[in-house]
Amino acid sequence: MSLRKRIVSGMRPTGALHLGNYHGALANWIAMQDNYDCFFFIADWHALTSDYEDAGGVLEFSRRMLIDWLSAGLSPEKSTLFVQSHVKAHAELFLLLSMITPLPWLERNPTYKEQMDALREKDLSTFGFLGYPVLQAADIIIYKAEGVPVGIDQAPHIEITREIARRFNHLYGKVFPEPATILTETAKILGIDRRKMSKSYNNAIYLSDPPESIRTRVSQMITDPQRARKTDPGDPEVCNVYTFHRIYSPASAVAAISQDCRSARIGCVECKKQMAENLIQALEPIREKHRYYNDHPKVVEEIIAAGDVKAAEVAKATLREVRAAMKL
Repeated sequence: MSLRKRIVSGMRPTGALHLGNYHGALANWIAMQDNYDCFFFIADWHALTSDYEDAGGVLEFSRRMLIDWLSAGLSPEKSTLFVQSHVKAHAELFLLLSMITPLPWLERNPTYKEQMDALREKDLSTFGFLGYPVLQAADIIIYKAEGVPVGIDQAPHIEITREIARRFNHLYGKVFPEPATILTETAKILGIDRRKMSKSYNNAIYLSDPPESIRTRVSQMITDPQRARKTDPGDPEVCNVYTFHRIYSPASAVAAISQDCRSARIGCVECKKQMAENLIQALEPIREKHRYYNDHPKVVEEIIAAGDVKAAEVAKATLREVRAAMKL
């Protein structure tokens, strides 16, 4: 048994992963593999809470997500990688927890009303959407996770999980630890239009994009809005391209870009070209692995099957404790 603290987290398979996904969560997961006992799952049931009308795409998106994970650096030797729906114990614990979760806890979830407003084009007046925090709690505590790595905006979700675990323990005896919120540092990276990077906004650069696609997307990026002409001095601190330079360009190049932009010695077109080439070079190892896993689908199937088995063993053991505590 591992002596490292166990963490659990998941992602909804809604399409190919972009740089926002990478810097928002995936890079931190990769960094945590050597220090934690990691369980990372493809949250395909969660994808159905908002995309239930297009359920057919979830299977293919799940496969793509796993390939993106592996290509970016998640390792099946270091982490347990699995598909949520392949471990049916999640559903049973979700059912049992739904029996004890007060309705007001779900209604006050800040994300619930925000998403209802943001996704008005979808009918989200379903039990699945309202009750997804209970499923999320089951996903986490079924592995007796001690922590969940999240950004600050997701911290309220983990608090609901803690409350549900606390209520179960109060009613039936101590079974679950209350998972801590592990706030992770994330690089603030925006889409090419300066909005949050998102597939739905069509403003993303994807981990698997070929070089020409990256060059095209970077050429469309909004820079310093006050810099109308090449001869105008710019302010790199308000420029999204400069943010990317800080992440993907050598320190010497970043310093030069900063000075040349402020003195109008470099124009936005040339600045974008330099950044695009550095980004392409940085993503090449990911694209190379991506090609390998796409060409070897059996390897991908074997990795997920092994992860499913390991996750199911842990989840079934927890369910036995749950049934015993509830005298079922």
